[in-house]
Amino acid sequence: MDIKTAASLHRLRLVSAPEAVSFLLLLACSVLKRTTEFNAVPVMGMIHGVLFVLYVLFWLDAWNRTKWDVKTAALYFVLSVLPFGGFYAERRLKREAQDAVIASRARREGTVNAA
Repeated sequence: MDIKTAASLHRLRLVSAPEAVSFLLLLACSVLKRTTEFNAVPVMGMIHGVLFVLYVLFWLDAWNRTKWDVKTAALYFVLSVLPFGGFYAERRLKREAQDAVIASRARREGTVNAA
């Protein structure tokens, strides 16, 4: 994995958890708006919107660089619109990055241990 691909996956991973948190907060603000006088939906909506747009842009970049198949790319997009999906995406991307680092080190050292 080259440095630009690793960076694109890292950016996607960094934005996935905050995007998931903002989505959950937006849902909570929507409930509070209807049950109380508290209305933070415009502010939370803007924050979530910016984070979602960033997620989609970073997702497109990662898809382009990693050459994911359509199924994997669709999975990461669907995870962005599920309330807790961003947390799962972050964990999965972290695991994918760790596996790439291990594979890169094994190739560089010329030894691959099949476990």
